[in-house]
Amino acid sequence: MTPLAGILARRIRAEGPITVADYMAECLLHPEHGYYATRDPLGADGDFTTAPEISQMFGECLGLALVQAWLDQGRPPQVVLAEIGPGRGTLMADMLRATRAVPGFAEAMGVHLVEASPVLREKQRQALPDVEVTWHDRVETLPEAPLFLVANEFFDALPIRQFIRDPGGWRERRVALEGEALVFGATDPAPLADLAHRLEDTGPGDMVEICPSLPPIAGEVARRVGIHGGVAIFVDYGDWRSKGDTLQALKAHEYCDVLAEPGLADLTAHVDFEALAKAAAPHAAVTRMTPQGVLLERLGITARAQVLARGLSGAALESHIAAHRRLTHPEEMGSLFKSIAYHPKGTPPPPGFD
Repeated sequence: MTPLAGILARRIRAEGPITVADYMAECLLHPEHGYYATRDPLGADGDFTTAPEISQMFGECLGLALVQAWLDQGRPPQVVLAEIGPGRGTLMADMLRATRAVPGFAEAMGVHLVEASPVLREKQRQALPDVEVTWHDRVETLPEAPLFLVANEFFDALPIRQFIRDPGGWRERRVALEGEALVFGATDPAPLADLAHRLEDTGPGDMVEICPSLPPIAGEVARRVGIHGGVAIFVDYGDWRSKGDTLQALKAHEYCDVLAEPGLADLTAHVDFEALAKAAAPHAAVTRMTPQGVLLERLGITARAQVLARGLSGAALESHIAAHRRLTHPEEMGSLFKSIAYHPKGTPPPPGFD
């Protein structure tokens, strides 16, 4: 039993079964034993690898999309260049390098990273040694100014609640105790107004996931883009509407039991892109959901890959070709990962989006 498993067991004995969202929050964010509070989860020595760690081309493409949106919106003189959940800082470093040659952009932007993990903040400092960075715990403290923001694999780590369709309504999945072991259970069925619209496309036994913290975060980003200008690009794995059990645990690049080692494995769930679109609708325009591979091809990743390949040979060239395929091919990350963007109403969508 992990230290966090003991803490959770005592809580459940005292309070009763907890929601999946509460379980995820403790596993990921517990100040002493939480996954993100205690480690760098990325890379070969971590538990998973994200697109920026696969190739510099990912960040270069997104950075140039943001800077083109800045040009299209009249080159506002003071802007916030921000990333939510910036990992090791690799994506921001690649974006800054790609946009350095655009006249005026470096002077206009201030770099802001929304990151709660002290371990990852230190990694970001190392990746951006010559950059003046302002760190934030929450998006609400970003400056009120034109916002050019990216979030890659951020929303998938936010805690979710899970509901199972029942003839009598919806049962909420809970984490309970069976002896000393953590197990899944469920509440008694009851109507749920928030899921009334899902009665049309679900049947008994189907599961629907809700991310309670997604709408306020995404809505706040959309509000700033709508009022001040800018653009926000979100890339994550998921689909247009949540259906099915997508909660998963990853440790040492292998899937494992979600309840087996709380605090020692990464927990994620697929992102509901319909929820991202709905959160923005009152404030900003929303693009169509676009597969990652399609977005990157529209942004010129193949041409960039060909340029980089000229200086490579042997194993380095093979690795470069494999990275391009992994990011774009439909059988790899190209279709599983999706993207969506916010932009001010009445303005064209950012490059790469319909």
